[in-house]
Amino acid sequence: MAGEWPLTGRAEELRYLSESIRRGNEAAGVVIAGALGVGKTRLAREVLATAERRGRTVRWVTASVAAQQLPLGAFASSLTAPVTDPARLLYKVNEELLAGAGRAGALVAVDDAQLLDELSVLLVQQLITRRTATVVLTLRTGAPAPEGITGLWKDGRLRRLELQPLSGAETAALLATVLGGPVDSAAARRMWSITRGNPLYLRHLVAGEVEAHRLHRVAGVWIWTGEPELSPGLTELVAARMGRLTEPVRDVLDVLAVGEPLDVGQLSRLTAAEGIEEAEARGLIEVSGGRTLQARLAHPLYGEVHRRGIGRIRARRLRGLIAASFPESPEPERILRRAVLSLDADLAPDPALLTAAARLAFRMADLALAERLARAAVAAGGGFDSRLALSYALTWLDRGDEADQELRHLERRARRDPERVQVAVPRAGNLFWILRRPVAAERVLDRARAGVQDRAGRAELEALQAAFHAWLARPRRAVRAAERALAAAPSDQAVVLASWGLVTGLMMLGRADAARTAAARGYAAAARAANGAVLGLGLRDLHLVGLRLAGYVVEADLVARQGYELYGEAIGTPRSMAGAIRGQAALAQGRLRTCLGWAGEAHAALAGRDTGGWDVRCLIAITQARAMSGDGPAARAALVQLEERWHPSFGYLEPERLLTRAWVAAAEGAVSEGISTALAAAALAADHDQLAYEIAALDTATRFGAPGQAGRLAVLAEQVDGPRAPIAAAHAAALAGDDPDALLDVSDRLERMGDPLAAADAAAQAAVGYRRRRSEAARSAIARTSRLGRLCEGARTPAMAMITAPAPLTGRELEVVTLAAQGYSNREIGDRLVLSVRTVEGHLYRAAAKLGTSDRAAFAALLKLPPHRQP
Repeated sequence: MAGEWPLTGRAEELRYLSESIRRGNEAAGVVIAGALGVGKTRLAREVLATAERRGRTVRWVTASVAAQQLPLGAFASSLTAPVTDPARLLYKVNEELLAGAGRAGALVAVDDAQLLDELSVLLVQQLITRRTATVVLTLRTGAPAPEGITGLWKDGRLRRLELQPLSGAETAALLATVLGGPVDSAAARRMWSITRGNPLYLRHLVAGEVEAHRLHRVAGVWIWTGEPELSPGLTELVAARMGRLTEPVRDVLDVLAVGEPLDVGQLSRLTAAEGIEEAEARGLIEVSGGRTLQARLAHPLYGEVHRRGIGRIRARRLRGLIAASFPESPEPERILRRAVLSLDADLAPDPALLTAAARLAFRMADLALAERLARAAVAAGGGFDSRLALSYALTWLDRGDEADQELRHLERRARRDPERVQVAVPRAGNLFWILRRPVAAERVLDRARAGVQDRAGRAELEALQAAFHAWLARPRRAVRAAERALAAAPSDQAVVLASWGLVTGLMMLGRADAARTAAARGYAAAARAANGAVLGLGLRDLHLVGLRLAGYVVEADLVARQGYELYGEAIGTPRSMAGAIRGQAALAQGRLRTCLGWAGEAHAALAGRDTGGWDVRCLIAITQARAMSGDGPAARAALVQLEERWHPSFGYLEPERLLTRAWVAAAEGAVSEGISTALAAAALAADHDQLAYEIAALDTATRFGAPGQAGRLAVLAEQVDGPRAPIAAAHAAALAGDDPDALLDVSDRLERMGDPLAAADAAAQAAVGYRRRRSEAARSAIARTSRLGRLCEGARTPAMAMITAPAPLTGRELEVVTLAAQGYSNREIGDRLVLSVRTVEGHLYRAAAKLGTSDRAAFAALLKLPPHRQP
């Protein structure tokens, strides 16, 4: 990161400046105005460098406080020899500035022009009025400037560009460029919120955080962990911008630094009115609102810098004063703010307040804050409810063993049925999802059911059992258990858990339309539940899988987008869960690079953690997207990670696991292995009544070129909801009948359904059929395949590979050559394709004759594959 940062996000400003300094303009130059660190100097230097490359004579002048004390002090460095006659000084500097200027003319830039002395201002005015040079001035907003400078743009002799800080998107793009790789979106947003897009502040912050290893790369994505520590250089910059502070202003900034935002009335009871007014007049605080005005610091870094100067004792006292100044109110925001302030204040802790606030933090998906508040409540003497809140937070913070310890403690203390249920549900859930012990989880539920007589309590336990049935691939039992639980009108939490079972069970059974109604009820309950963020996102994940399998692809994307709108700005795990769901929706639409972006970022944030298997959900999407892009080595590497992290409670996803293996085999060139694996997935799904997955598996085999699936798909199409099954049946029938016209019709139906990748496969198979017939229609089918492939962001499936192969290879020859190009030996190829070595040699011989080479590295180049197999 040494040297100058790139000018990311400034293309529009550069165009404007280039136009402004073009000779012949009505204006004689331009003023670049902006706050300290916004990039005025960097932008001006870029403009001068471009002009110099185009033949203009450029001069750079820097004004300063020291030089301001001398006549023409800023321009002193322009003189090649001393001038003793003051009367000739102005003339001589002017002459030196313009020396050597050719036909292209001279361009003079003055940095920090607000610091020019009077004679320097006169010189700049002469350059402009006489049009002897084009002038670029940088000017710091908020600082007083000489009237002779401000008048230059007020009367139109100079244009003015008000340089704004970078936007959030521009900041993220700049960070990715500087760091050399994708940056976690939450980290980028956090960087922007702290620096407000100021490039100079951003540069100092990034350098310090990288050096401290808090900003570091995980799984190829830059992640930011921990709290920032401002470097001395950045602290000095921000302190200089704030300027010298009077005591009343310092008091105002102290209070806001530990407790912003505050009502102005509340702030005025804690500090002097003159301090508030002065702080606002100097631009140190911002006041907004209608009847109730709110005050906050004008820049987030003011708080970061100011808190460093407040002693711990004073900070604790101020937090206590602010917390006590809030009126008693049931309003959630007030409860949460009072509790957070009291965490480190000189007040006696209130366990009831802290426990209520912990539940609110959980509802807001801030799990780390929920843990802090619940732990403080327990330390302050909070009882059953406080410990229960703490156990929920620990569970979803990937600290399952700690959560189980708390829950076992509560289990021993539970005396009444409601308490036993309140403990059994989170303990069984923690064992099932976080600790990966489904057998132990069901034992806990069985034991609880045996000891609970209360009807409502038994319904709560039944709801969780419905979810377990669904996840363990027992769809019919899941539906029955969910319906029993919901009939008892259980709590909001139980409604969501029962909806997990009901939606998944119905979807797997092919009853997608009924599952939609069940999902709507679950989402409504999640919006009311205390832990609704985690539960609601889990429901969205399950719902999306079913919608994708049924062919409701556009609706699946809507479900994912709505989840991200709710929790994409959350802190920690919920945000990653929402991102993982977006990745799955993108994969369902064939947007492969988009999928890798969403799923890759979520996986980097979740890597190595047992967050209920969400890392596995990311890895499924990443592996399939890599394989569908034709990147066999990268897909294989991702599959290895997936197998290492596979979750034992993911029974309902076992067919998906096999389909992922099938796609990886096909991407490596072993298409026949991919077909057999896809058919194994279909058989497994059929054994567990997972009709939706059986259809997906048979359809995958068809897309890989396997005939013979039409009969079973036709039967299934009569039994399930959604457009996927009838289109899959038509696809299989068209392939079996070698009917390219029908395949094109299938391609059109798939595209309209929202699955351009499957549509591209059908079009590619049609192209192969037309080409065998030497039909002119092959060209349009190939063009359609190419167009759909572009929509899919670089897809290269087995069907698409057949029409892009460099010679008319047979399917088996293409398999053998592709594996050979990746470094597999003839024996290894034979083992994978269940062929003898002699047969492999024969295929290679015939393929080499068609390709005009027997060199395996040349095979890789012709097929546009990596030349060597990755370990």
